[in-house]
Amino acid sequence: MDESEEAPAQVRRELHALKGASRMMGFRQVAELCHQAEDLLETPESLAPGKLEECLVEITNGLAALGPAGDDQATPGDDGRASERVRTKPKHRKREEIRVATELVDDLADRSARMRVVAAGAEGLANRVFRLAALAERGVGERAPRQVLATLATSLRQVALEFEGGQRILSRLTERQLDALLHLQVQPLKPFLKGLAEHARELADALGKRVELEVNAGDAQLDRRIVDRLREALLHLVRNAVDHGIESPEERVKAGKDPVGHIRLETSSEGDRVRLRVVDDGRGIDRQEVVGTAIRRGLITEEVAEELTMSEVLQFLFRPGFTTRETKTELSGRGIGLDAVATTVRAAGGDLWMESDSGTVITVEVPLARRGERVLVMEVGQHRLAVPAAPARAYRRIVPEHVEEAEGRRVVRIGDRTIAARFLADALGEPAGDHGVLVEMVIGGGVVGIVADSVIGEEEVIVHPLPAAAGAPPVVEGITLLASGRPVYVLSLQRLGPLDALDAFDHPVHGPRSRPIQVLLVDDSVVSREMVRRLLEDGGLGVTSVGGADDAWQALEDRDFDCLVTDIEMPGMDGLGLTRKLRGDSRLAELPIVVVSTLDRPADRLAGLESGADAYLTKQGLDARELVALVYRVGGGR
Repeated sequence: MDESEEAPAQVRRELHALKGASRMMGFRQVAELCHQAEDLLETPESLAPGKLEECLVEITNGLAALGPAGDDQATPGDDGRASERVRTKPKHRKREEIRVATELVDDLADRSARMRVVAAGAEGLANRVFRLAALAERGVGERAPRQVLATLATSLRQVALEFEGGQRILSRLTERQLDALLHLQVQPLKPFLKGLAEHARELADALGKRVELEVNAGDAQLDRRIVDRLREALLHLVRNAVDHGIESPEERVKAGKDPVGHIRLETSSEGDRVRLRVVDDGRGIDRQEVVGTAIRRGLITEEVAEELTMSEVLQFLFRPGFTTRETKTELSGRGIGLDAVATTVRAAGGDLWMESDSGTVITVEVPLARRGERVLVMEVGQHRLAVPAAPARAYRRIVPEHVEEAEGRRVVRIGDRTIAARFLADALGEPAGDHGVLVEMVIGGGVVGIVADSVIGEEEVIVHPLPAAAGAPPVVEGITLLASGRPVYVLSLQRLGPLDALDAFDHPVHGPRSRPIQVLLVDDSVVSREMVRRLLEDGGLGVTSVGGADDAWQALEDRDFDCLVTDIEMPGMDGLGLTRKLRGDSRLAELPIVVVSTLDRPADRLAGLESGADAYLTKQGLDARELVALVYRVGGGR
């Protein structure tokens, strides 16, 4: 969906959500205005000038007349007509408060103090490392540096042991601190589900349906921020269960069923994940009706349709604008509700899937609390990508004998099991080999195998969604920084799932570059050269290192590089001489050059920049992240 189509679709989703909430609260006039605005957006090309704006103004005025939430200016069920009573003093929204036991406050304060002590110790270790680096620089110039290197090795080992111990303490403290703070955010789910059940009863009465609601929440809890985020989405599901799922009493009797429909709202917990289910004993989903609609819309062919499982068929219902209803009612039929539910649940770090037989079951799975997301970092060639780690169930190495093709799609056969496979090389637009590591994941209720060359490991990160203007392909969910400071794309598992994988890789994920930035590192000091090389490689850069200007010139003759990182003080031609020589060569004049030197006087910096260097850093205060970011910035455009 391009940007011109996305904006009206988003407006329709918001109107649909507002209409549903108004309908549930009994504000029928506002609900009717939202319904009219949806009608206008159905055919925007024939929209009379100013008509939509007029309708939106009426909605705004209607909402204003209702007063703030909790006000007694309007009563649900009075068709939205506000009472004539007017408050002379506006009522401000009460600030939400959380009761906290004093013992918990004491624990939080104590841990915070201990974390501060550990952080101060880490600062002392950093200073010791800088002193050791300075000692190493001086020792390399000595005639017999063996004694200096032995002293350095012993000292570095001691610093590493102290750092490791402090890191373990800090990790334990921060984990406990985070758990304690997250515990403050969770709340029982039972009151929330009871509220949803009450809304469902009101809607059933309005539709002339007889529905019995059951709530099985137990002692399940969920982060209140996630509850707030899911409120509208779960309201949609409950409304759909009443409107789409449960038949009229006459239809149920004719089908030999109890005239009273049954809807069950239930929850369960599995580790740090919470599942919420909306279960109804209604008519269920007609497979042929959904498949027929998908074929008419050109989403699949008849040949592909025959091979789809019921789980894959049901995933169509979560696509934007997908609906099997021929008529559009005030409550539904526009195909807006379920795609909005899917978007909301996935934005909260969750997943959802649907099952349908004699009735319908929709399962929403979300994390217990909102915190950093754990991702699997995978490597494909020279690229790294991340996927959410929670759905991972098993790892196995595959060889070409395991890979087969069925109906134009690659599958992995292991024993008597057949697993749909998604090769991440396809996402990069590169040839995919028939080997690597397959990670079995539960996506949308089905098992899908994600294949990469290797799995680097698991990390806890903060995923930042990419704005629509970034033009990222649909398979990309967001971007994150790994602990090393390296940025990687985070892929959407839903877009890699049983259904959406059919078109997930139509637009390959091309990062800023199709290969790592190639750096030529020039430094005559073995210790210094090795240190800088590791810093650059840990940042995801490709590094070739040489010991002098002559070797550097030869390397530049043999192949292309994106950036040159050079020391100044070297035997023979120094770094400044090398820089001037490169700037005088027509082929290499534009090569980005970063000087990294122990010389830190203002005159030294000026001499480096005047020679033609793009940047000048000193080894004494060298920061790995600053160096890597600088090389990415100056070398990334080549």
